[in-house]
Amino acid sequence: MKALDVLLQNWRIAKARPYVAPGANVLDIGSADGALYRRIPGIGAYTGLDPEAPPGREQGPMKLLKGAFPDDLPPLDVPFDAITMLAVLEHFPAAAQKRLGAFCADSLKPGGFVVVTVPDPAVDRILDVLIALRVLDGMEADEHYGFDVRETPSIFVGAGLSQVTHERFQLGLNNLFVFRKP
Repeated sequence: MKALDVLLQNWRIAKARPYVAPGANVLDIGSADGALYRRIPGIGAYTGLDPEAPPGREQGPMKLLKGAFPDDLPPLDVPFDAITMLAVLEHFPAAAQKRLGAFCADSLKPGGFVVVTVPDPAVDRILDVLIALRVLDGMEADEHYGFDVRETPSIFVGAGLSQVTHERFQLGLNNLFVFRKP
């Protein structure tokens, strides 16, 4: 990853950090190499799932699984305190999004959070330019499905979660959504 990729990733992780309590059991969908685990101290147990994850990597309470959601996620032993999807939702086709919302609702402890960052659709054009200039790697930017950010609440609220917040960041080009299981 290039320096700008890392900067943007760290910014997203900083937005998620307040919703990941010390000792939390976390599922990170689209985890890449587990950066969230390394940058948020005190996570109790961490499961990262990503098609590009280094396979079978475990380090203490961190487990990285190579694969796609939900097919490659093993059966869950305990519900999660937090589920994160940072710059991931736009990679899910519409047909999978409803299933994603239901999974999150079923897999969270009461009071648990789903933390989602999703870019504004204008970002795709900006990414194309930055990738062409080799300033940014733009991980899997070609897999965006033209996701409409305004659809985000319906995926999770429709599954029984409550919306806690929505805010724009990264110069208004990214969105943070947080949902909570009652």
